[in-house]
Amino acid sequence: QVQLVESGGGLVQPGGSLRLSCAASGNIFNIYTMGWYRQAPGKQRDMVATITSAGTTVYADSVQGRFTISRDNAKNTVYLQMNSLTPEDTAVYYCKARITTHQSMVAYDYWGQGTQVTVAS
Repeated sequence: QVQLVESGGGLVQPGGSLRLSCAASGNIFNIYTMGWYRQAPGKQRDMVATITSAGTTVYADSVQGRFTISRDNAKNTVYLQMNSLTPEDTAVYYCKARITTHQSMVAYDYWGQGTQVTVAS
């Protein structure tokens, strides 16, 4: 009933940029915090950046100053602008959103399917 679909991943050279998008759809009543997480091979999934419905942002230290999270509440979409990419940014990037639906006022976390970002020359 709720889907999150990411797009924008790919292969980029070190120092390059990518912009990820994640659109939520379905029987949505309200979307609270949205965020981006990433998981490199053999590692745990870590928070990259989050943004509340009011626009308050939090970033991981490793991406502070290089990545920018934003959202368009009218489109139920969250973005991640990634600049000055390094090979250490290589991972599968997932979006997450805390959502209530018209069927339930209990908020649940929903995840996207992930999009691969590879930084290599």
